[in-house]
Amino acid sequence: MMGRLRICIFAHSWISDWNHGNAHFLRGLAYELSRLGHDVLCYEETDSWSMVNLLQEGVDRAAEAFRNFRKAFPTLDVRFYRNDASLLPFLEEQLREADVVIVHEWNDPKVADAILSLKSRLGFRALFHDTHHRAYTNPKEVLRMPLARFDGVLAFGEAIRRIYAEGFGVERVWTFHEGADTAHFRPLAHEKDTDVIWVGNWGDEERTGELEEFLIMPTGRLRDRKIAVHGVRYPRQALDRLAEARIEFRGYLPNLEAPHAYARSALTVHVPRRFYANGLSGVPTIRVFEALACGVPLLCSPWVDTEGLFRAGEDYICVKDGRAMEVEIRNLLADEAARQQMANNAAETIGRRHTCAHRAAQLLEICEELGK
Repeated sequence: MMGRLRICIFAHSWISDWNHGNAHFLRGLAYELSRLGHDVLCYEETDSWSMVNLLQEGVDRAAEAFRNFRKAFPTLDVRFYRNDASLLPFLEEQLREADVVIVHEWNDPKVADAILSLKSRLGFRALFHDTHHRAYTNPKEVLRMPLARFDGVLAFGEAIRRIYAEGFGVERVWTFHEGADTAHFRPLAHEKDTDVIWVGNWGDEERTGELEEFLIMPTGRLRDRKIAVHGVRYPRQALDRLAEARIEFRGYLPNLEAPHAYARSALTVHVPRRFYANGLSGVPTIRVFEALACGVPLLCSPWVDTEGLFRAGEDYICVKDGRAMEVEIRNLLADEAARQQMANNAAETIGRRHTCAHRAAQLLEICEELGK
């Protein structure tokens, strides 16, 4: 039986989720580890990119996001550090009693190096946590991290795990999927005021064509329906295209408000970035877990669930092209019973296999395997 652990997790940001989907899962994971009785300390760099951009949304919007975070996660112990000369003394003090230190991939390699320089002297185990496609699309960037000095890697999909094991020569790698924070993401009763919602950031032109084919064109032809998009980093041409298609752009959606947005919508669409639809098939991003946990019917552009995480055709529907997407949207909007059945199926699968509580239990098994 594993005793009480002191687990320190370094992430880009905990409080801000502005263009930072990794915060969604990490918050839930830390929350569940705490509920199991472990001491969890959460670290983020002062003035992170995500936090700076959140503040630029406006004082009121940022303050609301801060309040929602504290209300949802009152027990999370978030501590700030500066990546300067004060870093090493700070780490020496903070990690003195640590059992396990987890370094998420969106951290400065210098921070990882400083943490690992203390590992043998302070006696903790260290894990690298990868929830991005860079190992596949930009391996040189990932290899800036001192991977050989970690005790292992947590990879958020089997395809990523194989890259670390076979491509990078990392000896101990575990497939460690994200999961839904079902303490906060669950079906809610709400009057519907939106027919189709998409929650996602425009990003770096990684799915521009896919968004046009599977979101904008199919929903733009539903002239009598209410279509809405939430997200950030939309260039002017993207906003103009949404307006042309009569799709309402609603801007930044703090993640903790997403369950309410889903509850007000008849269905949602998932358009994975192209890397997850080809070389990284089988890696669902956090939005899939969260939407299914909230019981909103989900239609997905081409994506192959190679790991059998969900039940295709029951938990969600995958379409082959934009015309098929339009047909499925029309069919579902006209069939409330089918929508409810999909919602029930999805929530059941999440609750049985894919919650942050499941991932917390898996992480503790990995820690036991490491000898902590």
